[in-house]
Amino acid sequence: MARGDLTDEEWSLIEPHLPLGERGPIPDLRRLFNAVMWRFRTGSPWRDLPSEYGPWSTAYDRFRAWALNGVFEHLMQAMIAEAAARGQADLDLISVDSTTARAHHHAAGMVLDGELSAALEQAAEQEKGLRQRGKTLAAAIPGTATREATTERDEGGYGAGTGSG
Repeated sequence: MARGDLTDEEWSLIEPHLPLGERGPIPDLRRLFNAVMWRFRTGSPWRDLPSEYGPWSTAYDRFRAWALNGVFEHLMQAMIAEAAARGQADLDLISVDSTTARAHHHAAGMVLDGELSAALEQAAEQEKGLRQRGKTLAAAIPGTATREATTERDEGGYGAGTGSG
């Protein structure tokens, strides 16, 4: 087992959520999952995957299939639910890195109707005020869901089209 690979305890939580193929030999899912984790932990290209994880193309193909089928989204929701059941969930630690989210240059200058524009400006000002006071939007608006009840999966999902290979 290489440094950074899943422990037996971690694998026991993840394994039930990984699908098997419909036909052919049963792949070593743990090795493939560790390969995907290695790739994203190091930021290296798929072709630089160490030989202990098998052929890079096999690991990439499995990653791509999992990503397109929503396996990572389901796995994240399952891990959050498991942590919540154990009383170990701290949703303040969940974040999304948006530094690579870019709009196309044609997106600049979008025309909004007055009502939508005013609502967006009001929401932005309200959020800015909350951040300055160290509060959250859910805590400030009466009748909104609590943090525990907002763990539903975002229907938009996560981007599955990433990868350099």
